[in-house]
Amino acid sequence: MYIVYSIRKVCPLQVIAGNNEDDCSLNMHAKKINIAIDGFSSCGKSTMAKDLARELGYTYIDSGAMYRAVALYAIRKGWITETAMDEEALHKHISEIKITFSPNAQGGQDTYLNGENVEDEIRSLEAANGASRVSTLGFVRKELVRQQQEMGKEKGVVMDGRDIGTVVFPDAELKLFITAPPEIRAQRRFDEMKAKGFNPPAYEDILANVKERDLRDTTRAESPLRKADDAIELNNTHVGIEGQLQWALDMFNRITTENEQN
Repeated sequence: MYIVYSIRKVCPLQVIAGNNEDDCSLNMHAKKINIAIDGFSSCGKSTMAKDLARELGYTYIDSGAMYRAVALYAIRKGWITETAMDEEALHKHISEIKITFSPNAQGGQDTYLNGENVEDEIRSLEAANGASRVSTLGFVRKELVRQQQEMGKEKGVVMDGRDIGTVVFPDAELKLFITAPPEIRAQRRFDEMKAKGFNPPAYEDILANVKERDLRDTTRAESPLRKADDAIELNNTHVGIEGQLQWALDMFNRITTENEQN
């Protein structure tokens, strides 16, 4: 059975209390919590996480941006070139890298590397290529997870991935798990590429890639993808972007209300 959410104002608290739904609002006075979103590739996890963080005024921990920032630091130091990477030097100095996020005037957020706004620089192809290389290093992942957990100590963060609710934030107050059949996710990726003006590979090739990635994510030795025991699952096959945000906001209100009552 699939759940379809229509768009309306989010107001479980006021409706429960018997107030007019037109006066409803988010439970914004609730004590801040951490939100972990996991799921399969091409499920819209990042879109949901960014939208949810923006609606709640929370920090979105962009793990991809963090790996790009590490790569940028290494590139500046000359430890990453087109043909080589000095893993020993990066390992030795990894503790010198501090990454934070801060809201910007456009309603999004910028990435800071040791206090410097590097949002534009990390979006370069060079930083992207470097990120794919440093992300394979266990000591880099370990340090970034440590920093992510430090951010989480202040509460009010949203993060998406494949092991957020099981490894990075196992104590997150709200854990969401997003899924959809491989065929649906492959079609979405195909349609997205066409909409952006790219000439996509054949649908069958994209589907094969999705299935291959699912297998790799669920069987990898370190932190495989799995649904946390206390995660709330959404199959978003028939749920659009606005609908899944509505669902996530409803889950936020439900959890924060329950926390206040306990």
